[in-house]
Amino acid sequence: MKTTYAFDLQGFPTGYSLWAAALLGICIPFLAFAQEPPRPEIDINQFIAELFPVPPDDSEDLYEALLQLYASPLDLNTATPDDLAATFILSEEQLRSFFDYRAKTGALLSLYELQAVPGFDIYTIRRLLPFITISTKAVSIQDALKNPGQHFLMVRSGRLMERQKGFAPLDSNSNATTRYQGPPFNGYIRYRNARSGAYSFGITLEKDAGEEIWHWNARRQILGIDYTSFHAQILNRGRLKSLIIGDFQMQAGQGMITGAGFSLGKGSEVIRTAYRSTTGLKPYTSATEANFFRGIAATWRIIPRTDLTILISKTKRDATQEADSIHSSITTSLPITGYHRTPSEIEKHNVLREQIAGLHLLHRLASQKGQVGLTMLHTGYDSFIQKRDLPYNRYEFSGRQNLIAGLHGDYRWQNIRFFAETAISKSGGTGAIGGLIASVGRKVDVSVMARHYARHFHTFYGNPIGEGTRPINERGAYAGMRWSPSRKWQWSAYFDYFRFPWLKYQVDKPSRGFDYFLHLLWKPSKRLSAYGLFHEKHKQVNDPAAEVVNPSLIRSIKRTAMFNIDYEIPLRCAFRTRLQYGGLKNGHSKGSNGFTIVQDVSWHLKKVEISGRLAFFKTDDYDSRQYVYEKDMLYAFSIPAYYDTGTRHYLMLRYTIAKQLKIWLRWSQTRYSDIEKISSGLNEINGNKRSEAKVQVMYQF
Repeated sequence: MKTTYAFDLQGFPTGYSLWAAALLGICIPFLAFAQEPPRPEIDINQFIAELFPVPPDDSEDLYEALLQLYASPLDLNTATPDDLAATFILSEEQLRSFFDYRAKTGALLSLYELQAVPGFDIYTIRRLLPFITISTKAVSIQDALKNPGQHFLMVRSGRLMERQKGFAPLDSNSNATTRYQGPPFNGYIRYRNARSGAYSFGITLEKDAGEEIWHWNARRQILGIDYTSFHAQILNRGRLKSLIIGDFQMQAGQGMITGAGFSLGKGSEVIRTAYRSTTGLKPYTSATEANFFRGIAATWRIIPRTDLTILISKTKRDATQEADSIHSSITTSLPITGYHRTPSEIEKHNVLREQIAGLHLLHRLASQKGQVGLTMLHTGYDSFIQKRDLPYNRYEFSGRQNLIAGLHGDYRWQNIRFFAETAISKSGGTGAIGGLIASVGRKVDVSVMARHYARHFHTFYGNPIGEGTRPINERGAYAGMRWSPSRKWQWSAYFDYFRFPWLKYQVDKPSRGFDYFLHLLWKPSKRLSAYGLFHEKHKQVNDPAAEVVNPSLIRSIKRTAMFNIDYEIPLRCAFRTRLQYGGLKNGHSKGSNGFTIVQDVSWHLKKVEISGRLAFFKTDDYDSRQYVYEKDMLYAFSIPAYYDTGTRHYLMLRYTIAKQLKIWLRWSQTRYSDIEKISSGLNEINGNKRSEAKVQVMYQF
């Protein structure tokens, strides 16, 4: 039986850190033959909830990106600063410390060696462990295939227990003239075979409730089940750094042109919010049916420290199309819901052909000091794109082709990282981001960033930081600070000012606003932690009392306050209590307010994990709805909206039948006190409760 050795350097005085490092330097060769620290399972929902207690709009994309990182952990001996920054765990000082340490001592032999890196504490290392690994030598494809890091088949299905109108027979007294075309259950199948740093192969199949089980239309890329995704990737084969066929995404620069994957909105991670990591090509494995490339892409090391990426994509997109007297047809919108349940939704399914060609040239400076890159992306459609003729759409993209090109770079000086990106689209519209993040000693981190997206700036795959859902028609400035006076306390805050020089949907004049966020974390021990936060956002919206010909704006104020406490006995049980308030006020109106109280419990037995929640909520109406993360099955993500008055509860069981086989069972229900119908349209349920049952089976080969 192997022995596990662990060193805790927290007790060493500063003057002894070199002695500690020397001691580890002597012991590490022996530790390399000892058992590595166990790679802990991680609840991605909880990890994101800590980063974003107030859920961002793109939570599911962030969930998938972090899950990809967990599934394919970073090799610390080849990882770049951007790779490690994308975990959102390390500060600028810790990043600089790690790469200085690696440059001086050479390749790491064991994860235990992290305790010798100046500035790394046990809490940071524990948070980092799920996302990292150590490889001391290159692995051939043959050896990797024999010993994959991840090889599983997973099947999941579920359904609502109450009948929605879309599944009921047509009613002559109803205005609805259609019904869902498929059965009321959803389905999800996922296969993955991968080895970090060597290869990845995967298939994802998914259908939503109400979609047909089998629908074949090769011309529209509908291959049986509603959504099919496939990828095959090889990595680090000499100068070929990455070759991927199938579905993929790319993250370059600050996300101005290609901004997929690790893109943060504004949350309690107030420092990394301002900076995007260049992580390059990544397989796309999500069931979200939009914002990915489908084709082939490759990255070559053309000269030392310089990589060239070329991508070609040809795919079909959902689109709303209309006949036109000038063009045979025009596309007025590009839906991204992924629902294809009714004849009208099916009519929009994969009808627009999109062709993309792009390149990315990246040069890394010596000693991990920074990088500079060039990105170009050309997009072409087989239909003329023309949004509806409304004032706020005046500067939106119009045409069949778009070309966007830009430069990005960053530079690290001591504990300060400077970064910037600028781009221009075919229309002449420009976008620009510039800022810095810095560690001021070991206790204070700051970030500052300014952004400009012209009203006629068009980027289809960009996702830089912004207040709007897309980088267009916006100017803003952001500042964040985190202060850690001790290991038990952490205070974070940000302030963001934004302005929209042109009209927006339901905002018929140029507008402006700001939001600020305060977050206090207390962690007195490994088992107990608590935090409180306050978030307030001010925006301008149309005044409903104003005349249409002479619109005026009023101020909309949205507030969120929260207190959360967690207590955990590792490998045994965990308890979480949350009190949450949210309110919305427009102008001089009374406003809408709501709150929820949530109690979560998890219990770990030898082969069984049981998780549950009991929540009570009360809101004036849907405007003050409360969003709260829920623990869900692996590869599933859940943030339901709590509104009106009622209770929400769920119970989930994970049972390890054998070493290779796991099963999840989950039942959830929302009960309302004051309503007799839930939702509307074809989603309407007669009654005051909404129940869902799900099952998932995972076999690890």
